[in-house]
Amino acid sequence: FDYNEVITMSILFYEAQRSGKLPQNNRIPWRGDSGLRDGCDVGVDLTGGWYDAGDQVKFGFPMAYSVTVLAWGVIEFKDAYVDANQYNHVLNSLKWVADYFVKAHTSRYELYGQVGSGITDHLFWGRPEDMQMHRPSFKINAQNPGTELAAETAAALAACAIIFKQSRPGYSRMLLQHATQLYEFADRYRGSYHLSIPDVASFYRSYSGYNDELVWGALWLHRATGARSYLEDAKRKYQQYGQGNTPKLFSWDDKRAGSQVLLANFTGEAKYKGHVANYQQFLSGGGAVKTPKGLVWLDQWGSNRYAANAAFIALAAARVPGIANREQMIRFAQSQIHYMLGASGRSYVVGYGNNSPTQPHHGSSSCPTPPTECSWNTYHSSGPNHYTLYGALVGGPSRTDSYTDHRGDYVSNEVAVDYNAGFQGAVAGWFERLY
Repeated sequence: FDYNEVITMSILFYEAQRSGKLPQNNRIPWRGDSGLRDGCDVGVDLTGGWYDAGDQVKFGFPMAYSVTVLAWGVIEFKDAYVDANQYNHVLNSLKWVADYFVKAHTSRYELYGQVGSGITDHLFWGRPEDMQMHRPSFKINAQNPGTELAAETAAALAACAIIFKQSRPGYSRMLLQHATQLYEFADRYRGSYHLSIPDVASFYRSYSGYNDELVWGALWLHRATGARSYLEDAKRKYQQYGQGNTPKLFSWDDKRAGSQVLLANFTGEAKYKGHVANYQQFLSGGGAVKTPKGLVWLDQWGSNRYAANAAFIALAAARVPGIANREQMIRFAQSQIHYMLGASGRSYVVGYGNNSPTQPHHGSSSCPTPPTECSWNTYHSSGPNHYTLYGALVGGPSRTDSYTDHRGDYVSNEVAVDYNAGFQGAVAGWFERLY
């Protein structure tokens, strides 16, 4: 498999998800400026960021998670991006969203966490450039807190601060200042963010609660600052909130597996290594369900996404000094990556490899060239999407490896910014392992 090509395409997928005024060097010719009035309802410039999936909502929580995980992959596996000649592109990709989060953090205890109504947006099928619906802006503050959202955004900006520390030191310091304030906000004013932003409850409610984000955010601030106080804070909360339990999966909602790896790496303590080993044994041993062809099958909706995340965590865990069963982790990650790239008999990455998906559930790429109308008739058409959404990882197969390439089957054909985050990092990690 051409891992360079996969990394390159995945970064292009994120560029296809851009909202706002696109740069002059925009590489997605069928995308244009969009969402230019985002934030006008509250008098704040909230242009930029990424559209979440095949729709045009900007959901801050999964967007921030995606940035944290993408940045983690760049930190751990930088050489893969350099060798693929994609390092500057991935930095531009991360900066696009980091800039948006800075704008959304309008004061010390105020953060805009969503632009657009999920319900209203999902009634529209078309190009983001053609949106006419009202796009309300939603925020959290001290009176209406959102701990998961604030802590994850803190983690994202802290991780980006690490990446930009050498090339853009002033920018890095600014990101770290926002990250520090956001973590303080998350910790001081606690509350589930879907209670403050009710519109998100049907889409990205955090069912795991916010304790995992408090640990996760503290760990990333420790990594960015070197301050021992953040590490001790994370260790205390990890113990207090029972974060050592073996999770089912690593996701936008549940950060436990990631925190376990970071703590094992930062401390070298046997306790945390044991927790990492338990999760890896669950994945590659007999605990987790696998499809007949070998995909670890953790959930139906976005099965590839969770398998890719598991592969990424395995490769990150394999870098922990003194970790047991390192080769088993690496073989597991390889099997998952290769399944998605074509070893299963087909590619699940749009535009890559053999028999790749042609109908991802993605409004913008499905639309013909303007001025031809794009509507629900386009959605229901039997033909392939008009434009190739290069690099997008589709939801994936059922428990029996069955898959239908049809945009109407959004469970199997959804694409989203969080789907590609662990996947891109896993491919980079495997590529670096090889070379």
